[in-house]
Amino acid sequence: RPAEHQHVRYNPLRDDWVLVSAHRVKRPWQGQLEKPPPEDVPRWDPKNPLCPGATRANGEVNPNYEGTFVFPNDFPALQPDAPEPDDSDHPLFRAAPARGVCKVMCFHPWSDLTLPLMSLSEIRAVIDAWAELATELGTSYPWVQIFENKGAMMGCSNPHPHCQVWASSFLPNEACLEDRTQRQHLSQHGVPMLLEYAEQEAGRKERLVVENADWLVVVPYWATWPYQTLLLPRRHVCRLQDLSDSEKDSLASIMQRLLIKYDNLFEVSFPYSMGWHGAPTGTYLQEDCRHWQLHAHYYPPLLRSATVRKFMVGYEMLAQAQRDLTPEQAAERLRSLPEVHYKKRAE
Repeated sequence: RPAEHQHVRYNPLRDDWVLVSAHRVKRPWQGQLEKPPPEDVPRWDPKNPLCPGATRANGEVNPNYEGTFVFPNDFPALQPDAPEPDDSDHPLFRAAPARGVCKVMCFHPWSDLTLPLMSLSEIRAVIDAWAELATELGTSYPWVQIFENKGAMMGCSNPHPHCQVWASSFLPNEACLEDRTQRQHLSQHGVPMLLEYAEQEAGRKERLVVENADWLVVVPYWATWPYQTLLLPRRHVCRLQDLSDSEKDSLASIMQRLLIKYDNLFEVSFPYSMGWHGAPTGTYLQEDCRHWQLHAHYYPPLLRSATVRKFMVGYEMLAQAQRDLTPEQAAERLRSLPEVHYKKRAE
């Protein structure tokens, strides 16, 4: 019985295993308790460098933007003109060039409005901006990583709704891994891995959270984080910029539904790290990338409540990932949650 007996599950996307020990969630908790995120974030703060009209660290003043706003990261991890490292004198001490650009994208001018509280048209504007950045940066760089760290628990230093976009001259580790596993699956089975996986999960239903005509969200069979989800298109599509207008509309809808459920789970602005993975770009645009299937990962840390999180330490760092409830239990709980945000129920 998966909900009572420990077992390991294979993750074909990462070619690794996760230990599922659902009975551990019953143990008493005497560890660290997190502080719930503040509920009194000011809508506009002239001292917040992401707000319209505010001055950023480099002295630039933001425009009085009314929708999305994209600007170069003032503290970029990647720069386009970095010099090449010196040649190594030993194979155990290797370095390689790393160049790129880092951008910040504000979702909305209001600091107190997260994605699940935005309108569908506002979320659609975010998706359009993502696709535009993926296209623009993808002409020069092989990897464009769109990601959002939501909440202080996930290292976010500013409550204003925003994400980051890093474009790199190299394929990062996760991209290389997913490229290899998806390529192998297509070669061996004749169908893209995540297209086949989406079809299987749509039929099985037990890990399904939300779905519509174009998309589905599941707690993956191999999930590591407690309420981790995988957002998948139903048709074969390689990149975010390949979506049709109707698919972008339905993506806005399913994102809103998922994120409302996340917030409703513990009635808190739910922290997570999320990001899009799609076929590489740059020179890869001329190559056969049919093995890739567009998808988004959501990795939320909360386990038992708004104050108790899952820590990836000890065994997880030194041996392999371990989770404290089954993906089926997590999916059932998320699936049963209302799709009206808890802050709007009294309206």
